[in-house]
Amino acid sequence: NHTTQRRNVTQENLCFLRSEQQATVSEEEDNNKMTVEQQEEKQESSLQKSWNAWTKFYGANSFLILVVVVICLARAYPDLGADYLQPQITATWIAVIIIFTLSGLSLKSEELTKAFTRLHFNAYVQIFNFFVVSAIVYGFTKLLKSLNAISDELADGMVICSCLPLTVNMCMVLTKSSGGDEAASIFNCAFGNLVGVFLSPVLILMYLGTTGDVKYEQVFLKLALRVLVPIAVGQIMQKFSKTIVDFVKKYKPYFKKIQEWSLVFIIYTVFCKTFAKEDRDADIGAVFQMIAYQFVLLCIVMVLAWISLRLFFSDEPKLRVMGLFGCTHKTVAMGIPLINAIYEDNENIGAYSLPLLIWHPMQLVIGTFLAPRLAAWVETEKTRLGIKEDGEEDLADKTGDTDTLQPDALADIDEEAVKSSS
Repeated sequence: NHTTQRRNVTQENLCFLRSEQQATVSEEEDNNKMTVEQQEEKQESSLQKSWNAWTKFYGANSFLILVVVVICLARAYPDLGADYLQPQITATWIAVIIIFTLSGLSLKSEELTKAFTRLHFNAYVQIFNFFVVSAIVYGFTKLLKSLNAISDELADGMVICSCLPLTVNMCMVLTKSSGGDEAASIFNCAFGNLVGVFLSPVLILMYLGTTGDVKYEQVFLKLALRVLVPIAVGQIMQKFSKTIVDFVKKYKPYFKKIQEWSLVFIIYTVFCKTFAKEDRDADIGAVFQMIAYQFVLLCIVMVLAWISLRLFFSDEPKLRVMGLFGCTHKTVAMGIPLINAIYEDNENIGAYSLPLLIWHPMQLVIGTFLAPRLAAWVETEKTRLGIKEDGEEDLADKTGDTDTLQPDALADIDEEAVKSSS
């Protein structure tokens, strides 16, 4: 009987262990299923996060990404953009006319009359941007050439870059995010780009002469047909055709993309021509060379601008911030078409464009780094000087909201504001 009881107990224990094992196995299977599902969910969420991060990064840096991509494509197969796409028609005429016609449609000529009361400040910004920067760069390139530290083509490209007007969207956005004077920024950007259409070619030809067999009559005829006439047509449509203006406003993001892609196409054909004719092994070294030289020059002119602004406008912190960007920025949107119009048949057009393509993103990187620090400095200076924004409060009382000031102008820079904040 004792043996039988022990057997029964043993059998019961075995049954219990088997049931426990089965329960454990089922739990493990359930856990494995949950783990697989969780892993799939995590993978999906990580993929979604990666995609969202990429779209955000691309939205903030689409122009720079596209420029890098088209330069790589041009290097891989230069004949496509140099010959088959007929760049002498598509890039030199069609793309340039599209860019400046849309610029004429969006340019608010009435902004030229605003902020005009600060005549001394506006004149200072324009003189520094066009004449002081170009003189410094010209002297710097002469020094480098005397030391055999740079080729003649790249030196000329640096001078061409220094003769261009300030950029519009980037200057406005960085001024706003840094706590600078937005009204002064709007005026100087609009006025500088309008004057730059005439003044930049004069400065380039003054410094470089008739480099590449460039003739004054041909240059200004091309600029008139490709730049001035499209801008005038855009302005006329803006003034006399409300239907066109409403259509442009409704589809504004698409028109901005058209401008961006037209500019990217011009850059693509420029580098296709360069890679089709030049030794490819020398181009990488030229890029790194330009990064070093342009960084040094941009730092020098920004320091000089900041010191001189402190001397002349010591009690105007918001103007000093705007002047820092306005005195040193250079536009790629107008610069590339101008270079293409002046030097379309020159085999060195790629070298002439490279310094500008380095200067443009570099000023964005440095400006984005300085923006929060300058904004904090402006608030500190306003407290120290006892400056109160009474004028802005009065305008806010009249309009109901300070954010509604300059609605058209601010609407023009909404996409760039997203890029800057990103």
